[in-house]
Amino acid sequence: MSALARYFHTVRHLRPVQVAARVRRLLPGPRPDLRPAPSPRARPGPYAAPIAPEPSLIAPDVVRLLGVERRCAQAADWLPADADKLWVYNLHYFDDLNARDAPRRRDWHARLLSRWVVENPPGAGDGWEPYPVSRRIVNWVRWAVQGHALPLAAQASLAVQARWLARRLEYHLLGNHLLANAKALMHAGLYFEGSEAQAWYEKGLQLFGTQLTAQLLADGGHFELSPMYHAAVLEDVLDAINLLKAYHLEIPRAWPASAAAMRRWLAVMSHPDGEISFFNDAAFGISAPLAALDDYAARLGLPPPAAITGAVVALEPSGYVRLALGSAQLLCDCAPVGPDFLPGHAHADTLSFELSLAGRRVLVNSGTSRYGTGVERQRQRATAAHNTVVVDGRDSSEVWGGFRVARRARPRLLHLAPGPPAVLEASHDGYQRLPGRNLHRRRWVLQRDSLEITDHVSGDFGRAAAFFYLHPDVTVAATGPEFVLTLPGFGAVSVGFDAGAAVEVLSGTWHPRFGAAVPNRCLKASFSAPMLATRFAWTAGQ
Repeated sequence: MSALARYFHTVRHLRPVQVAARVRRLLPGPRPDLRPAPSPRARPGPYAAPIAPEPSLIAPDVVRLLGVERRCAQAADWLPADADKLWVYNLHYFDDLNARDAPRRRDWHARLLSRWVVENPPGAGDGWEPYPVSRRIVNWVRWAVQGHALPLAAQASLAVQARWLARRLEYHLLGNHLLANAKALMHAGLYFEGSEAQAWYEKGLQLFGTQLTAQLLADGGHFELSPMYHAAVLEDVLDAINLLKAYHLEIPRAWPASAAAMRRWLAVMSHPDGEISFFNDAAFGISAPLAALDDYAARLGLPPPAAITGAVVALEPSGYVRLALGSAQLLCDCAPVGPDFLPGHAHADTLSFELSLAGRRVLVNSGTSRYGTGVERQRQRATAAHNTVVVDGRDSSEVWGGFRVARRARPRLLHLAPGPPAVLEASHDGYQRLPGRNLHRRRWVLQRDSLEITDHVSGDFGRAAAFFYLHPDVTVAATGPEFVLTLPGFGAVSVGFDAGAAVEVLSGTWHPRFGAAVPNRCLKASFSAPMLATRFAWTAGQ
């Protein structure tokens, strides 16, 4: 496909508001508004402790972010030439202000706040882009309402940042970025008093409410369909509730119910180890895990989510399905790549799945260790990095450019049966653009002692391959025509394939965190017949 056609299939889905906002971004923007800051409000009432991330400031001028450690000792260090943009963004968030054991680093924080104001003049550098501005505003206000004195220079800068953000809301992106913008305006608007601050608050409140309604699906899932970003948006909702409660303001009626539905969705999409599944952009350490979010909701006095019952839980508006029998839990991706106008965090992972046995991960998608436009980012988004089928070496959705998707797979849920056995069947049309106009259909049959997967590829094709990535703790050995997986603390799992399949054991990498690559193994079953059957078997009760 030509570059022009690829661009066409990418941009044709954009909404008019995104196109208009992208055009406006090409024009000169307003200059920073340096008027004096409004007066701070009186300190609010009781403020529930927010979720405390892991510390990132490990010395007065040394930070460790996304697995990479760097010094930040002078002005130039706020924009290191050799750093990824996401790392630079994180440097400017000031997450460490509210991290675990933050009071022990109070003096470090005070110096860093003062340095940031002096060394990052208004409007200059990546730290003044709308998303890091939004994250920083929230962190500064959180820090202040928990009893810390925000320096006068930082107060003045906070007002400048709020004015800057209010004129640069990320309508070109929408999604979680726009929610973060709205949340930041609410925080700045309630930190200060007066008509200007009230306007920020009201703008943020209105935008947050309308976007929350637009971005949440009927099953409680966030529409970008990444468990990692879903957890981040859930924390945004809890933070917004916390802020309004502290200032004795009325909580919009829909927010507590939305939080409960989002908590249930995240519980369905988490493994028994309590951490998220890896569909689309997903990694540990970026968003809070389910237990921390549930604890935060409890501190806010919010109602619990609905219980998860039954062998089959279908999040049909999202497209994800959970099967659970005995010691096995299976999470399956029958979802679109995301909203057509916002697939930036999508992977070409349609009809992939992950499997846990006795609370331990066995089959895993490969995760996400970096953003950007490099070869490794492209590889991690590709179909071959996931537990699904590649036809003639092509991706099921045309992921490219770091955060773009051209033609994309459209999945269809075909059959569900709670069993036992629990059965799920689905298909997608992502390969119909190939010469053979191929359709991939997959059927999962889960019993207490086995998982059978049948893949059918219609139409003419040269070679297809099914990938099964093993968690790094799982070892694999060939025993004649079958393979044996060994999981510590569980026992053996036998794996068998159709006789016509050519099966290889490949070396791979699992990316549980940004900046991490953990060696693992992968079973690759290549086939040229229309159908491949794969069977995993273990002893029930293990």
